Amino acid sequence: MNIKLSQCFIAVDDHDKALTFYRDALGLEVRNDVAFEGMRWVTVGAPSQPDAEIVLEPPVANPNASPADKQAMAELLAKGMLRGVNFSTDDCDTTFERIRATGAEVLQEPVDQPYGVRDCAFRDPAGNMLRFVQSRG
Repeated sequence: MNIKLSQCFIAVDDHDKALTFYRDALGLEVRNDVAFEGMRWVTVGAPSQPDAEIVLEPPVANPNASPADKQAMAELLAKGMLRGVNFSTDDCDTTFERIRATGAEVLQEPVDQPYGVRDCAFRDPAGNMLRFVQSRG
């Protein structure tokens, strides 16, 4: 049996701002931009990984969600409490400088971790944490 990641989901509150960050700052390619039932989904991915995508979706992508649930998710997103994504990179410092130069919010400058990686972290425009990890091994 062979399984591998196909898609992961990140909640965003403004797809246009998210596209500017994921496409322009990170260099990911836009694969789909779909509107459905008053919502919008955008998929992006690294050119080097054609079979893995990040889906940028509304905080609550369920049209049957209650107004209270939608409000709760929007508040969690605004606080940066929803999970983000870890990316691998072959050069953490260069990646950090390139992303920082776009004005992205820095959460952590590059640092060597005791568990064998060098990493840094940013927030996307919606508040999600994105970590960029370079193996030191």
